[in-house]
Amino acid sequence: MTTPIVLSLGELLWDMLPSGKRAGGAPVNFAYHAMKNGTEGWAISAVGEDELGDELIAKANEAGINTVIQRNAWPTSTVEVALKNGIPEYTIVKGVAWDHILYTRQLIDVVSKADAVCFGTLALRSPESHATITELLKHTKPGAMKFFDINLRGDHYSKDLIEELLKAATVFKINDEELLLLRDMFDIRGTSGEDASRWFIEEFGLDYVILTAGSAYSTIISRKGEVSTLDTPHVEVNDTVGAGDSFSGTFTARILLGDTLAEAHRKAVNTAAYVCTQAGAWPQYPAEMPDYLAEIGK
Repeated sequence: MTTPIVLSLGELLWDMLPSGKRAGGAPVNFAYHAMKNGTEGWAISAVGEDELGDELIAKANEAGINTVIQRNAWPTSTVEVALKNGIPEYTIVKGVAWDHILYTRQLIDVVSKADAVCFGTLALRSPESHATITELLKHTKPGAMKFFDINLRGDHYSKDLIEELLKAATVFKINDEELLLLRDMFDIRGTSGEDASRWFIEEFGLDYVILTAGSAYSTIISRKGEVSTLDTPHVEVNDTVGAGDSFSGTFTARILLGDTLAEAHRKAVNTAAYVCTQAGAWPQYPAEMPDYLAEIGK
């Protein structure tokens, strides 16, 4: 079996944490954890022609992520991250390099080889990157997983954008807070988490919907009717930056490598729990990932 290629489209940035700056960006976090779970991780983004951009590319390469990073005259993205009990709050600056990703033959070639592509709403907030990413999604190969992690931030989204990306996706990941907003947006108020997930599967022809509820639980539902629900292990939290992305990247990698939904879900939960015990979104993995679910008898 050839090693699956997992590709992220979108923001690459510095998370400016109280402890200092750390490389991040939801799509690239996804690619990192997909890579750490047995796939070839790639990231498409843009950084500035500045020292922060140089450092960011070096950090991604050092982490083992293959990159196709454009350089432009806009500044490299930084995001102020305030932690409240380990939970991040983000202040995201507009007019940065990844708002201006150019549509090129090189990007088309990379996308056309991917077995899975991850994208979210944030990187499509600008007309230029919006046009590039939506066009690139049309060049995925037949059967490629198209993973839409909605990742709502500030005012960088709209119903039209969410619908557009849902129509392009095969997998949709949301958290419980985002689902509250989407219930109103799509007029599916009063539905349970599972019923709302099934509505999105039917309405948009999705293969999977992943619903995470922070420290409580996560549920994955497939088009085939499979359902996996697991409690979230309680760990000593360092910070939760990138935990959701680590869940997504792990799940994607393990499905591509042939795990069942239940097996992939279990590994995703354990990875996310581990990331919560570490600082930043790209921690080194231990020789053997702890089985936090076994500790709670799951």
